[in-house]
Amino acid sequence: MRLVRIVFIHIVFLMLPVFTVFAKEQAAVTELTVEGERREAMIVPPAKRTEKPVPVILVFHGHGGTIESVERYDFQKYWPEAVIVYPQGLPTVTGRDPEGKQPGWQQKVAASNDRDIKFVDAILRHLRERFRVDDARVFATGHSNGGVFTYLLGMVRSKVFAAIAPSAAVAGGLWADNDAKPIPVMHIAGRNDNVVPFENQQKTLEAVCRRNACETKGIPWATAGDLTGTLYPSKAGASVVSVVHPGSHKYPENAIELIVRFFKERVSAG
Repeated sequence: MRLVRIVFIHIVFLMLPVFTVFAKEQAAVTELTVEGERREAMIVPPAKRTEKPVPVILVFHGHGGTIESVERYDFQKYWPEAVIVYPQGLPTVTGRDPEGKQPGWQQKVAASNDRDIKFVDAILRHLRERFRVDDARVFATGHSNGGVFTYLLGMVRSKVFAAIAPSAAVAGGLWADNDAKPIPVMHIAGRNDNVVPFENQQKTLEAVCRRNACETKGIPWATAGDLTGTLYPSKAGASVVSVVHPGSHKYPENAIELIVRFFKERVSAG
């Protein structure tokens, strides 16, 4: 009887690594040390198993936000093969938070010693060690302060991100005055935004369209609920989509469907 028990345990032990390889991974907060500072990100593995390299979407919360405030946005509903990452920001000084008590993201190159750009680099290194990442399908989206950071990434990491989708954000001269590679952009804006005025966001959109060599006349692209998307084709292969909704300063959940569609289409078009 003792021999049988030992053999059984041995068989289970041998089978365990195989089971672990094929078991579905669970979403979990991962800690990374970046230049001596502890950073966190919720990493959601693909919901659907695939033998192909997987796409990655980074989702950045706004100023004062947390992982928990954005992880409810279910990107995998529309792209189950993708790895979704929800990074956590650190206390950041902004015009609305001069003492820097709330978490957020750097808004300019070299701000805060580029801590957040380095954090993103570390996240992507970690993902490449853990998953078979498709480097041609790495994307970013973010809201408000996270949207500005998304624009920043589109400039300083234009060779890393295939497309970006900022929401309720402005880029100022950040996007216009640089020599980075133009990449596709979806900009999401609420007509009644009481934090980042719609008119200011439109100026950013115009600057992005000029830089990406887009046609001045847009064409209807897609809708989702009360969101309407207009496509501005680009001679540089970096089309821009303007998504407008009647709401205020919010990240509309209907936008997720359009963001995923945009990311997929832009890669196919490129």
